[in-house]
Amino acid sequence: MKEEQEKPVGLPENAFRPLKPGEKYEPLMSPDKTYPEVNLWSVSWGIVMAVIFSAAAAFLGLKVGQVFEAAIPIAIIAVGVSSATKRKGALGENVMIQSVGACSGVIVAGAIFTLPALYILQEKYPEMTVNFMQMFISSLLGGVLGILFLIPFRKYFVSEKHGEYPFPEATASTQVLVSGEKGGDQAKPLLMAGLVGGLYDFIVGTFGWWNENFTSRVCGWGETLAEKLKLVFKINTGAAVLGLGYIVGLKYAAIICAGSLAVWLIIVPGFSLLWGDQVLNAWNPSIAVAVKDMSPEQIFSEYAKSIGIGGIAMAGIGCFAMAGIIGIVRSWGIIKSAVSLAAREMGGKKVEAKAERTQKDISMKIIAFGSIFTLLLVLLFFYFDVMQGNVLHTVVAILLVAGISFLFTTVAANAIAIVGTNPVSGMTLMTLILASVIMVAVGLNGATGMVAALVMGGVVCTALSMAGGFITDLKIGYWLGSTPKKQETWKFLGTLVSAATVGGVIMVLNESYGFTSGQLAAPQANAMAAVIDPLMNGVGAPWLLYGAGALLALILTFCGVPALAFALGMFIPLELNLPLLVGGAVNWYVTTRSKDEAVNSARGEKGTLLASGFIAGGALMGVVSAIMRYCKINLINESWLANPMSQIVSLLAYILLITYLVKASMKLKK
Repeated sequence: MKEEQEKPVGLPENAFRPLKPGEKYEPLMSPDKTYPEVNLWSVSWGIVMAVIFSAAAAFLGLKVGQVFEAAIPIAIIAVGVSSATKRKGALGENVMIQSVGACSGVIVAGAIFTLPALYILQEKYPEMTVNFMQMFISSLLGGVLGILFLIPFRKYFVSEKHGEYPFPEATASTQVLVSGEKGGDQAKPLLMAGLVGGLYDFIVGTFGWWNENFTSRVCGWGETLAEKLKLVFKINTGAAVLGLGYIVGLKYAAIICAGSLAVWLIIVPGFSLLWGDQVLNAWNPSIAVAVKDMSPEQIFSEYAKSIGIGGIAMAGIGCFAMAGIIGIVRSWGIIKSAVSLAAREMGGKKVEAKAERTQKDISMKIIAFGSIFTLLLVLLFFYFDVMQGNVLHTVVAILLVAGISFLFTTVAANAIAIVGTNPVSGMTLMTLILASVIMVAVGLNGATGMVAALVMGGVVCTALSMAGGFITDLKIGYWLGSTPKKQETWKFLGTLVSAATVGGVIMVLNESYGFTSGQLAAPQANAMAAVIDPLMNGVGAPWLLYGAGALLALILTFCGVPALAFALGMFIPLELNLPLLVGGAVNWYVTTRSKDEAVNSARGEKGTLLASGFIAGGALMGVVSAIMRYCKINLINESWLANPMSQIVSLLAYILLITYLVKASMKLKK
């Protein structure tokens, strides 16, 4: 018992390198012993984390188009709470808390990339119906499919390929979990930053003491520039977006911001300069004013944004095509072996009956029956709700969803294992385009077709997002010695809780802000709504602008520039991109001030904790503000926000917030 209670000091030397012939990896928790993993403490905290971070991630993802990964903050909080309460043998419990809670980020990513598009299109097509159950069931069933489809590949990715994949996110989370007392210390700055960021964004969102944005229109010459030259400068001064910029880092923040500046400093003024006297309405007859009479914001909305959509589509399709096709070819042997194993178990043969605790999965027989049952539920959901009783449409839809979800599970897992980034939005966009073309071919179009395609995309997106995220949890468990079967079993509960939370948050945010007002960018959902509308209706679309964006994405890819990041910058409003650059610059400043690289690294890690606190606290309080608006509680003085002085106050508050982040990041214990 004494050995079980000893705190681990670090992972074995061979944790991150390929094993030599005959060498075996021994995790921190011995396979021959039993440790506390699943109990009331771990499950309860896991559920709490899933609810909190689902709400926070959904708000921030819909605001800026970036879903922060909750695994690391959850791991820090788990270790901090267990240290504060002096729990013995808490490592296994903390892994379970992290695994259940981490459902939040992956379910959110799957949901917000597609489902808000239903509300966006509903404004144009009032006959479309959107309800909580559609969002909840599509997220839940997609998440369950992702879990079931991934489990057969666990051993390949986490065990057989030991030391061959870097697993960047799993590595960071694992280091937090094994840090012991250090983890308890880490929780303090995280919680403090959460309070600062949460209070800061709550004051703005609830009381409006200062403006949410600082713009060049604050003075007369700024108004003149906007009116005459169509040049405008905007920056959101919120804590959550600043923290996100720090996490993203200067490199990617600069690429995203470059896309945004290209639109607002070149393309928007360029449209006015080249076509100022013309009414460009070939694809939208409702436009009745010349380009020169539009505001910069109108030019962006009607024209420039479509170039960004084309770039996103091409970049996404590129990720999908390259990673997808190559990934399927490379993974075909894995797929065949997993299916063969399931078939042997289904035939009654005992496979690995005496497997070690750390290698026990849910049986392939249960996986096979569970997959069939889940697909049957998806089929019934499509038939009775989405397809309105049409058998042909239902069969085509289920074949598309099942095929794409299964084939690209390994692609998603592979992407996370190598670079920590899942090209799920690109895969989903391709799924939507493919689904739209096929569904139109079998006679399903119009508003009903759009709902069907988006719900199908939601199921696929969530499945792939879950598959990519879950492989991280399983790798953490492998390194530390958790029981995979327990992680797999309780992952379903986390999925259920996160799906319910996300569905509710999307409804509240739609009622409070809407997804077309500009207050919530919802970039991926808006892009998918814009693409799917003409496909399902056979009407005109700005294909020329899409083509320009696609061509730009190809050129950027050829030049080695991440096209998806640049295109997202083109699509997301300027005020939400500039703070990313500010946060990235703070990261660079904090990590380069010392000649001692160890000091720079420690400061960078401290800053990451604080930024995570800003993100979690700011985003969570943003949800609280939204709920208050939903309940018709409005304490904001609109006349004060219309006063330019509110923007001046906003800038001063922002400078103080940045100063706090810099000073607190660079302050280290001796």
